[in-house]
This record gives sequence, C-alpha cells and structure tokens, in this order.
Amino acid sequence: MKHPEVILVNESDEAIGAMEKMEAHEKGLLHRAFSVFIVNDAGEILIQQRALDKYHSGGLWTNTCCSHPYPGETTLDAAHRRLREEMGFDCPLQEIFSFMYKNVFDNGLTEHELDHVFVGTYNGPVEADTTEVNSYLYMSADEILTRMETEPDSFTVWFHRALPMVLQHLNTTINEVKA
Repeated sequence: MKHPEVILVNESDEAIGAMEKMEAHEKGLLHRAFSVFIVNDAGEILIQQRALDKYHSGGLWTNTCCSHPYPGETTLDAAHRRLREEMGFDCPLQEIFSFMYKNVFDNGLTEHELDHVFVGTYNGPVEADTTEVNSYLYMSADEILTRMETEPDSFTVWFHRALPMVLQHLNTTINEVKA
C-alpha cells in the first residue's frame, strides 16, 4: 500500500520537497505535522487511544487527532480533514504554537516533525473511525497529568511534549477572559 506524501521542511518550516510518508519516517527527515487538542465546555480534553495496529505508537493515548498535511494542503485544512476523518466531527480551530521534535521508535522509524498545534472547543457526539482510534474519552488536565506520571509509557512522545504547552496556553487564555 502506498502511503500519501508528507511535506519536507527546513527548521524555519519552509517547504523543501515532498516524500512518501513511510520513506520520510524511515529516513528520519524533518516534515510538517499537526496535533489537534479539543476541549469541551467543562474544560476536559478529548484524548484518543491510537489503533493497536498503527505503524508506530499503536495503543498509546494521545491528543484528539494528529497527522500530516498533504503537499498543496494548508496545515489548518489538514487539521480539519483529519478531525472529521478520525473523530467524525469538525469545529473551529486555532493554531497556538508549533514545536520540533525527533524520536526514534523501536521499529526503526523516526518521527522528525515540525508539529503545528491547534485547539478547538466541541461538545457534540464523537464518531471515531475504529481503524484509526481504539478508544477515546474526555479527561480533566489533572487526571491526564496524574495518569502520565503513573503510566508514562501509555502516552505518545509528542503528547508528553505538547500537553504542558497546551495547558499553559489554555490557562493563560482562561485568565485573560477572567481579567
């Protein structure tokens, strides 16, 4: 099965080419990615457990959805596309930051991504694609942080890195609204 192409980028997030997704992961080349964090009105974060047969990090808990934009597709459009495909809904999204990370997995694949992080608010039904998502639930930030302390290996590498920055943004936004 041929995988779609990802956008290869430099450290300034300038597109420098495209490559088939698995080849980019085999070679550990820097490419554009995104992570979506959905929060409900109660302040809980929608997290998903990745399908068990994903090419890496199968069965691990992570943010609402994540993936890669296709060549010619904006990162925001890709985030909306994957939210619909993986979780069965869409909502307004706002990009809050991006970060770079590199991680080599036990299977020899390397995630080397410039990850754009989006947040949105949603309270409706979730219709997750079971080929992508094993399970999902809303959890408070405190519950997630406690679980990450007691079961760190049950969460994805990028979730460990992104969540503290997302929580800082959400707390700052809440405090600005209260001021």
